[in-house]
Amino acid sequence: MADAERIRHVAGQVAGRVGAGDEVVVVVSAMGNRTDELIDLALEVSPDPDPRELDQLLATGEHMSAALLAMALHAMDQEAVGLTGSQAGIYSRASHGSGRIQRIDADRIEDELRAGRIPIVAGFQGVTEEADYVTLGRGASDLTAVALGVALGADRCETYKDVEGVYTADPRIVPSARRLADVHYEEMLEMATQGSQVMHNRAVELAAVNELPILVASSMVDAPGTLIHGGPEMEERNRVRGVVDDHDIAKVTLRHVPDRRGIAAQIFEPLAALASSAFPFSSASLAVFSQRAPGLLQALAQASASMLVSSARAPSASAGSMRWKGLRLPTRLRMRSLISSSVAASAMMVGPPCCSGRLRISRIRNTQ
Repeated sequence: MADAERIRHVAGQVAGRVGAGDEVVVVVSAMGNRTDELIDLALEVSPDPDPRELDQLLATGEHMSAALLAMALHAMDQEAVGLTGSQAGIYSRASHGSGRIQRIDADRIEDELRAGRIPIVAGFQGVTEEADYVTLGRGASDLTAVALGVALGADRCETYKDVEGVYTADPRIVPSARRLADVHYEEMLEMATQGSQVMHNRAVELAAVNELPILVASSMVDAPGTLIHGGPEMEERNRVRGVVDDHDIAKVTLRHVPDRRGIAAQIFEPLAALASSAFPFSSASLAVFSQRAPGLLQALAQASASMLVSSARAPSASAGSMRWKGLRLPTRLRMRSLISSSVAASAMMVGPPCCSGRLRISRIRNTQ
């Protein structure tokens, strides 16, 4: 879906499936780097965009794709209708940037199917009961497709990407990597959780719970792809199925942490509020996963500031290099926030416009 040529190619594939007698519902993601471009634009307007307004902006990328694909199908004499997440009846919790699907009211989609039209649904988004758009997390068009497949009782969910299936390793790094003909839900979930970009981990989990097979295939070449389905348990196979890597990790070291009850909760709760994942790397370090860089800076500062309550020596935090998946940052982004009347924190994000950033908590000091 990166350009007009690919949109017409996808429209041809959809028209071919309909001509073969299949009843299809199509879920689309944003064109090319559209989401990154919208994030860049938001950061140019505001260094710390409001989460609600950012979601309203990002949702338009998928709206554009749905409308363009519907137009391409019309040009092929196919009846189609583009639907937003709201029009498709996808309801989500009001957690902007990391929404969770609560329910799907598929009446509109079923009505369009009965009328002989092909529903083209904007992925990656849901709507709250107050009609506010909420994005479901980067790469969550997979999740939208699986959730609709479950709600509609589909035979299977097919995802078409720029790869020919699931490989034993990233073929861009390991040229000899092999495509897997099939993979178990649990194996795919493990790979997706540990860094594989082929499928969204929540999509795999939802498919496994509802026993909905997923076919991962190429949108550009005719290849058999990889089928994700149930079968023998992963442990019973007793062999390595694939190797994945994850660059979106930051190692954060907290120093001078007071030894008292509840200190771990004070560190992890601000991170959890941002839908970040963290696990102990060593006695003084954490490995942190996040897609919300400015918010993570503030959360780490708050966690460190809260330790001052019973510590005579101010704790400090530093972080190694990290990459933010899908988030391009301006050349220099500074954020300063007052944590309390006695503690101030300043943080700096440095990185070229088209590359990953480096996070430094430059200082956390007692201002009394």
